[in-house]
Formats: sequence, structure tokens, C-alpha cells
Amino acid sequence: MLPRYDNAGPMNGRHSPPTLENVKRMPGTAPSMARIRGMARSAASQAWQGLIQAVLGPDPVPTWARRGGQERRTTQVMLVMTTLTLCVVNVATVHGVGGVNGLTPPTMHVPVSQLPPSVGHVILAMAVVAPLLLAVRNPMLAWRIGWLALLLSPLVPAAWWGGWPWGPPQLLALLAVIFLAGAHQRRAVLWWMWALTLIPWWLWLAAKVPNLNGPVSATVIFAVVTVAVDNVGSRLRAQRALATETARTELERARRAVLEERTRIARELHDVVAHHLSLVAVRAESAPYRLTGLPEPVLAEFGALSEVAREALADMRRLLGVLRNDQPAGLAPQPQLADLPALVDTARRAGISVELSVPSALDQVPSGVGVCAYRIVQESLSNASRHAPGAPVTVSVGQESGTVLLRVANGPGEPVEPSGGEHGSGQGLTGMRERAALLGGSLSAGPAPDGGFVVSAVLPLGQPS
Repeated sequence: MLPRYDNAGPMNGRHSPPTLENVKRMPGTAPSMARIRGMARSAASQAWQGLIQAVLGPDPVPTWARRGGQERRTTQVMLVMTTLTLCVVNVATVHGVGGVNGLTPPTMHVPVSQLPPSVGHVILAMAVVAPLLLAVRNPMLAWRIGWLALLLSPLVPAAWWGGWPWGPPQLLALLAVIFLAGAHQRRAVLWWMWALTLIPWWLWLAAKVPNLNGPVSATVIFAVVTVAVDNVGSRLRAQRALATETARTELERARRAVLEERTRIARELHDVVAHHLSLVAVRAESAPYRLTGLPEPVLAEFGALSEVAREALADMRRLLGVLRNDQPAGLAPQPQLADLPALVDTARRAGISVELSVPSALDQVPSGVGVCAYRIVQESLSNASRHAPGAPVTVSVGQESGTVLLRVANGPGEPVEPSGGEHGSGQGLTGMRERAALLGGSLSAGPAPDGGFVVSAVLPLGQPS
């Protein structure tokens, strides 16, 4: 007994047969068709882009051709020698075809192979091989010229060895150009090159040869070459991707090492420097309570020491935050030449006798020059307070011929040992020289004839050349 179906729904435990409307409602059917259509559109788009790339696309220089050195010169010499060899062989195997339309008159019983080549045949035999020279830096241009030679050379009446309308050296040169050009192209471009290369074969051989052995054999040979080039290109792309990923991994490893070193430095700074700064601040603040009978100048000095220690501790904590969190430091106005009076006042409160001379016109110097000059004066005053306590210091700033002239001299007095340089253990003079060099300027530092020490800097107002 045949089962009964009802369009309204199942009957007797059986479902209705699948109709078109039910199939449309089946889960996954519509998305599958949409996915297939999307894949087809994507394949058509890639094929069209590949054709445009093969015919009119850019011709970037291959990576290996950008390298210099002996390897590149050796490759170029070998390519030139190969091209010359193919030219000679091609010229030797081409023969002229006499008469009208390439036919020898019946009265001239001269075999075609014995007719000498004309000047045009010699030029043709060399021109169809010459594109191989362009394959090093412009492989796609070389293939396009070779393809035109493959398409147009049969129009010139000539007889080649083997009886085909092209000489064997021309075909070998074209295969080499296809290999060099296709190895650096996408798969769609490569297979369009294969298809376009076969057009001249079928156009000329199928029309002149009684059988299709020539076109079929050419199709097989070019297909094998294209598959080989595709494999080589895929391997080269994989190697480039691997090299890129390796470089990215090395960069990340180096970046992680830098972060670990920054964390170690931050830990050392916190455990050593910040701890000592905190002790200095605490002892300076508690000195008036621990020591009785201190005069007012001493109490003021302890208060100034506490304030300086607290400022240094705050700066240290900001630096520690940057080192630990790998975040940029908080933005703050950089000191300029206009801030030199405040710097000198601080040095005077610390007991240094400082004389400052700054023209008002120098307030308009570039920001980088102002910061550099301020830091040089700051480091020079620090050196003077450490190595020549009690010696007077003279700071003078001037302008001449588009440069800022800076001079910091202390003395006369005992010769001082600066921080940094040949004898010092610090980095003060080294840092000042580096700052001046970044602006294209110069800095000199050394003992003065009267026994003091002089730091002189020349800072150009323009950009360094």
C-alpha cells in the first residue's frame, strides 16, 4: 500500500514529500547557494584582475635583483653571455626565403636552407632573443616583448631550423623569461601568461601544419613549465612569509627584552635611589626636631634640602612609572632660556655665587635650542657646586651669525675635575656634547688659564644639515 502524503503536514507519522518551497526553507540551503555565488564572483574577479595585471600591470623589480654585490654582477654577466649565445645560434639557424611571398622562383633550383639570410633576418634573429636581457629588472616587460615577437615574427618570411616559424633559441629565451617573470607573480597572473603565450602557437601552427602535434606539444610543454614556475613561486612566497614572520618574532623578542630590562632598571632605581632620596627628605625634615638650638639659617637650609629631595623623589617616581608601565611620560613644558634666572636663583640659594648675562632678544630662539642651552647650564652649575665649591661662576649667553653662544666659567681658583670626559667617572660632559651635536652644534670644555674651568657651546638656530 502506497503511503499517503498531505501538504498540510504529516499524516500517520509520515512527513509530506519535499517540495520546492520546503527545500527553500531547509536550513543551510540558501546560504550554501549564496556562498557558491560569492566564490564564483570572487574567482571571476581574481581572473579579471590577473588578466589586467598580466597585460598592463606594474612591473616591480624582483627582490633578488635589488641586491648588490658580486652575486648580482655574476648573474648579469651570465645573462648577457647566454643572450649573446642564443643570438649567435639564432642568426646561424635562420635562412632567407626568396621570391614573392616567400616562394623561390621555379627557375632557381636553390634549396631554402642554402639561401643566405638578409640583414632583416639577422635583425629579427637578434631582436626576438634580446628581451632576455630585460628579465633581470623588468621581467614582465621582457615577457610582453617576447610575446609580441612570438606573435609577429612569423609575418616575416624566413625559414628556421626545425621548420617552425620561430627559432629554437627564441623559444628557449621565452621559456626563461616566463620562468623569471612568473615566479614573482600571483597564480592568476601566471596562468594568464600561460594562456596568452599559447595563442600564437595555435594561431600559426594550427593554420599551417596538417596535424595538431605542434600545438598540442607546445601546450603540454608550456603547461609543464607553468606548473614548475607555480611551484617555485609558491615556495618563494612561503619563504618570504617565513622570513617576515621570523623578523617580526625577532622584533617582538627584542622588544620583550627591552621591557624586561626597563623593569629591572625600575626595580633597581626604586630599591636604591628612591630609598636614599626618601631618607634624605625625611632626615632633612626631622633635623629641626632632632637637633635643638639650630639657628634660623640652618633651619632654612634644611627646609630647602627637604624641598629639593621631595622634588627629586617625585621626578624619580614619574620615571619609575614610565619604566614599569611602558607608557609615555607625562607632558610638561620644557625649560627654556627664559627659565635661566630661576635656575640661577636656585643655585644661589645652594651657596653658589653665580653671575648671569642673558639678552632679552634670546627669548625667541627655537625650543630645541632653548632646552639644550638650559640643560648645559644646569649641568655646568651642578659640576661647579660639586667640584669647585665656593668658586664664583659666570654664565653668559649671546647670539652671533645665526648661532647661540653659551659660556659657563668658574674660577679663578683650584683646578676642578669635571664629571665625565677623560678623567671623570660621570656622564655630564658626554651628555652635553651629545645634546649640542644633535642640534648640529659643538661644545668644548677644559681648564682655564687662570685655574678655573670653562664650558663653551655653539648652538645653531637653524636645523642641522
